[in-house]
Amino acid sequence: MGLSIRGIVPRKEISFQDLKGKTLAVDASNVIYQFLSSIRQPDGTPLQDSKGNITSHLSGLFYRNINLLLEGIKLVYVFDGEMPDLKRKTADIRRGNRDKMREKYEKAKKREDTEDMGKYARGLTRLNDEMIKESKELLTAMGILCVQAPGEGEAQAAFLAQKKEIFAVASQDYDSLAFGAPRLIQNLTLARKRKTTGGIINISPELIELEKLLNSLQINREQLICLAILAGTDYNPKGIEGVGQKRALSLVKSFKYPTTIFKQVEEKIKEQEESFDWQEIFKEFKEPNVVDAEIKFPKINEEKIREILSKHEFSEKRIENGLERLRKERESRKQQTLF
Repeated sequence: MGLSIRGIVPRKEISFQDLKGKTLAVDASNVIYQFLSSIRQPDGTPLQDSKGNITSHLSGLFYRNINLLLEGIKLVYVFDGEMPDLKRKTADIRRGNRDKMREKYEKAKKREDTEDMGKYARGLTRLNDEMIKESKELLTAMGILCVQAPGEGEAQAAFLAQKKEIFAVASQDYDSLAFGAPRLIQNLTLARKRKTTGGIINISPELIELEKLLNSLQINREQLICLAILAGTDYNPKGIEGVGQKRALSLVKSFKYPTTIFKQVEEKIKEQEESFDWQEIFKEFKEPNVVDAEIKFPKINEEKIREILSKHEFSEKRIENGLERLRKERESRKQQTLF
């Protein structure tokens, strides 16, 4: 879900050449959910082994990350820790949405409507502990660093991106900007097209820089957090009724300080069905639960990769092809180090 500020965020299209040699902090949950929802059969069935274990996420992590590594990009995957109490309401909403999607999926299945089955199945995506465990094992075996956040993964990724070793956060959501990430990369995929509800669209990596965003909107980071709360975040998904992105921007620019900004809408917050304490949410963005982490990449472990993927009946030929490409990346990195 994330922050509802897409319409007012300036962005710059970039190429993978611009990211060569850069280290990116990846919001792991964001990426794995994408794989689980998109790597499916036409009827919405995810990739599975013969025992019914879902493998869509492993397929996405293995093949996509090899492509990114071959582009010269270093990756740090940041995993969510304990969910903040403020976010449990959002989790309940998502659970309710999944229940509705399940009903629609079952109805589509009865009438053998493959297209609708595929559409509704994507809303049933769930990420369980076993998937997270295997994702970490595979990524580590591929030479990708995994960092466990104590709280929100995007807050932790933003914190890491403030270190000189990390260039940017990679995520489709905007939360990391409110958490203080200096740079955000979206559309980190070699695919040039994406299927959306409105049809097929052309995509390329995009860079959003916090300083340029703030200068463009003529606000500071505290005002950005206020803007996010007004428009809607994971902590208050609907924001304030009747206050969209542009109205929120007008409010934060006119009244400048958090207390005076929210003074203007306090009655609306009290009156709406999903009221919230803006100060609690503001503090969550300003003082998130994060830890420092050493940026040290593990060695590639080919045997572990084979073990994980073979257990789930991945094609031996495709595994070896992937490993061969990983070796090329490793050799390229060695040559760069020597140079």
